Amino acid sequence: MGAGILLQAIIFLLGAIIFVPLAKRLGLSSVLGYLIAGVVIGPFLFGFVGEEGQDILHFAEFGVVMMLFLIGLEIEPKSFWKMRKLITGMGGLQVGVTLAASFVLFYYIGFSTEVALTIAMAVALSSTAITLQTLKEKNLMDTTYGTSSFSILLFQDIIVIPMLAILPLLSSVEGVKANEDAHTNESLTMLDGLSLGWQTLAILGSIIAIIVAGRYLIVPMLRVVAKTRTQELLAAAALFIVLGISFLMEFVGLSPALGAFLGGVVLATSEFKHELESNLEPFKGLLLGLFFITVGVSINFTVIANNPVFIIAVVLAVIALKALVIFMVGRIFKLKLDQNLLLMLGLAQVGEFAFVLFSFAFQLEIIDQFTLDTMLVVTALSMALSPILSLLNERLVLPKVGTKKETKRTMDHIAKAHKVILVGFGHFGSTVGRFLRSFGVEATVLDHDSNRVDFLRKMGFEVYYGDATRMELLESAGIADAKLLICATGLPETNYKLVQMVKHKYTNLKIMTRAENRYDAYELLELGIDDIYRESLDTSVKLASDVLSFLGHRNYTVYRQAQNFIRYDEIGLRKLAQEPKDANEYVFKARKEIELQEKLLEEDWKRGLVSYDMHWNTDQMRASAVAKRKAKNQPENNRTDS
Repeated sequence: MGAGILLQAIIFLLGAIIFVPLAKRLGLSSVLGYLIAGVVIGPFLFGFVGEEGQDILHFAEFGVVMMLFLIGLEIEPKSFWKMRKLITGMGGLQVGVTLAASFVLFYYIGFSTEVALTIAMAVALSSTAITLQTLKEKNLMDTTYGTSSFSILLFQDIIVIPMLAILPLLSSVEGVKANEDAHTNESLTMLDGLSLGWQTLAILGSIIAIIVAGRYLIVPMLRVVAKTRTQELLAAAALFIVLGISFLMEFVGLSPALGAFLGGVVLATSEFKHELESNLEPFKGLLLGLFFITVGVSINFTVIANNPVFIIAVVLAVIALKALVIFMVGRIFKLKLDQNLLLMLGLAQVGEFAFVLFSFAFQLEIIDQFTLDTMLVVTALSMALSPILSLLNERLVLPKVGTKKETKRTMDHIAKAHKVILVGFGHFGSTVGRFLRSFGVEATVLDHDSNRVDFLRKMGFEVYYGDATRMELLESAGIADAKLLICATGLPETNYKLVQMVKHKYTNLKIMTRAENRYDAYELLELGIDDIYRESLDTSVKLASDVLSFLGHRNYTVYRQAQNFIRYDEIGLRKLAQEPKDANEYVFKARKEIELQEKLLEEDWKRGLVSYDMHWNTDQMRASAVAKRKAKNQPENNRTDS
């Protein structure tokens, strides 16, 4: 038995190692690589893995649970609450319309009312695993498409609960009784035998328990574990959290994936957020890969061979129906065409929860063996086709519509070059440009956002469109004769690339660059750039200075300490940049530098408590002058009165 398990593990891993890199090299999604690996090693091609794929599939679905937990970690509770209208609006509309349209389709194909409704409920759900994995791979989570997809998928995960509750109502009495007996013997569920009211209370209690445990049990537990400084214990704690939440959700009959997401949201504001992410990411990746492979393994080619025309027709009909409904939902919510096309094809497949619904319906004797086999194949094929359709959309359709058309806008012809080139004219860059212009200093302004360029031109600014990381644009802007280059974009990677490209070719050019934070500044210093301006440094020090003034500290003392703080911080950062780059050493040395800076600032403050510090305190000067005037005028007023 042990050797058999090891052999299967080797086959699964080898399939992933061979086909996923091959898919990536061909420009395809890794999901498609996993699916192809499953088909190849499955029982209907080479037969390396038997028909136990369904059993492995249920285990591998835990990867979806982990993925939703990690996504929850990235969404703070406030952000989640802001999404509620999008979740209920887009998600509710998509599920409702898809369910109704699918029911009509399968009812007129010839299925009974109960079977058509069961299939329609499954068809209304999309694949959380495939969609979110694709979004992660292509860095699309923060796009309109990513937010809309996530909102719809989250609603689908919620709606699975009432769907599972409805299925027994569609079954015969004998089927329900048989299922209840099997359910009692095979699983432990708290909701069994409870009334609807008690079931609702149990569900609400479980959700509250997750929220309370996240704040008052899990975080203290992680602090205790962290003190041991044992990495594997932290990994074990992370797995314990996800497994515990999943067990609780299954115990009350809820979706483990939904519970894991909620747990992630609760812990999103904790100090262990990044630690949990780094420990769970490898497990999530492996289990998701296993999940996709088992979907490929589960494609029953015998069923397809027996009735290929019907199977292919149903798959295409389901995908077309879902795509049409999702496109209409996107139009109602005013998504741009390119984002709507991505959403339409990204969610057009049938999801992994369909495997659960169909298996449950078969146990309840709602559907027969033929329908079960057929719909499982339809589900697997729709999931396998999803990455292919998305790829065709990206390669063939999107280049002709939407944002791709905007990126093909040609660079503007720069009629007049100046000695100063300013790259990036957002909130930061426009402030720099306006201040320079107030002194009569003109700059050649470049920006890569075509909408912003058009808007700024209407406001009277001379701004040119183009990608400043392309040398031909910089040369047309007169960089060879320029004295100064200002890198003011809001993208640290763009500023870094621009500096790296220009620094060695134009050695006499002065470069001043914006840095988003301390670490970005550290990397720019390593390139040899001296003039770095951290966008939050002066503003945050100014805010702290105003706080101190409000609390009664003398204005000149606060001003002097603020300048010292900035000076010490810059010196410490430059000292760090001269050391060999090492992430662990950086943290240790940075902490030492901060301790040294605080000590120096405390000494400066104690040394500077002298009377002339009041010279800058205009409020105190005004109060003093008023007091002197009153003292001077008082005797005269008294004499006049007498």
